[in-house]
Amino acid sequence: MSLSFAKRLDNVETSAIRELFKLLGKPGIISFAGGFPDSAMFDVAGIRQAVDTALSDEPGGALQYGATEGYQPLREQLAGFMQSKGVQGLAGDGLMVTTGSQQALDLLGKTLLEPGSTAIVEGPTFLATIQCFRLYGADLVSAPIDDAGVQVDRLEQLIVQHRPRLVYLIPTFGNPSGAMLSLERRKRVLELAVKHQTLIVEDDPYGDLYFDAPPPPSLLALSHQVPGSRDWLVHCGSLSKVLSPGLRIGWMVAPPALLAKAVMCKQFSDAHTSTFAQATAARYLAAGLMPATLATVRATYGRRALAMGQALRQELGAAVEFVQPQGGLFVWARLTGAGGKLRDAGELAQRAIEQGVAFVPGAPFYCADPDRSTFRLSFATAGEDLIREGVARLGRSLA
Repeated sequence: MSLSFAKRLDNVETSAIRELFKLLGKPGIISFAGGFPDSAMFDVAGIRQAVDTALSDEPGGALQYGATEGYQPLREQLAGFMQSKGVQGLAGDGLMVTTGSQQALDLLGKTLLEPGSTAIVEGPTFLATIQCFRLYGADLVSAPIDDAGVQVDRLEQLIVQHRPRLVYLIPTFGNPSGAMLSLERRKRVLELAVKHQTLIVEDDPYGDLYFDAPPPPSLLALSHQVPGSRDWLVHCGSLSKVLSPGLRIGWMVAPPALLAKAVMCKQFSDAHTSTFAQATAARYLAAGLMPATLATVRATYGRRALAMGQALRQELGAAVEFVQPQGGLFVWARLTGAGGKLRDAGELAQRAIEQGVAFVPGAPFYCADPDRSTFRLSFATAGEDLIREGVARLGRSLA
């Protein structure tokens, strides 16, 4: 039997990261490949308490169908959570709950992108965003970044040249780059949005995972300083990296007309995000449990990031360059070829599997002109001793 598939599938391929996971069943492998939080960090007792409270207080609301826009108590809690981080003028009705922030990206693709339209993304950027936007036929343009995030002068040139439907950015501890957009550049991005009437999408799943000093305010929090910028700004948030990815709770703040279209498309997709998960998250936030959880994960990931940085310098030396992360889940590194050693991260990944350690080569994170010397390491799910052993194996792979 021969099936005919939609032509849009010709634009995408299976995730390189998901394919890599098939190799991780080898006994004793140390994985730096995943982009997920450590399950040992989940506040099981607090989530159980939130479940019990939700079922006691409002079992019908937790177990019945719900509004596509989201469970109202959760929308209000999320608005308060954003207000605590400097966002002004946001009420519960100003956001919609999504099934993870990944669904927010899919809804943006459905509502804004079509064959022949253009989207600008960072180079490198979140692999699933590249796949999602390509699924809807968009032509993707890569905006260069450095340690301070997207290069705004170059971004403006690309906006003028391509007139994109949207610009997608991860300003805080980006995946995979770990870069943090500077305060000055954040304000300039908002000014560009108004000047060129271009929609900016701020994806912010990692902003709460800082290790020492907090990052600059989000674009959404800064928008009140740039008149008119709120009309050209979408903010996507998530509880996956800070509470539990299994709850699949994300949210999107967007201009009212776009939010209405996104709600309509979500009706067609899944009717609504799990009311049980939403009620659980709402009770968790209402109980004031999040600050303690954040303090724990920040301290743990901070120690692991430091251990990975120290191990890379010790084991790989001049053969690798990277910026020590100040938050998030990743180290983004580049092979220098010093001492005649490898410059191709794809080849290093194959050697590393043989040594019992896995990571993700950087090439799939670029929508164009990939830097094949780059690679991503996640320090989130391995303890400090395991990190040191894994990086030592990586060093042997490079020898």
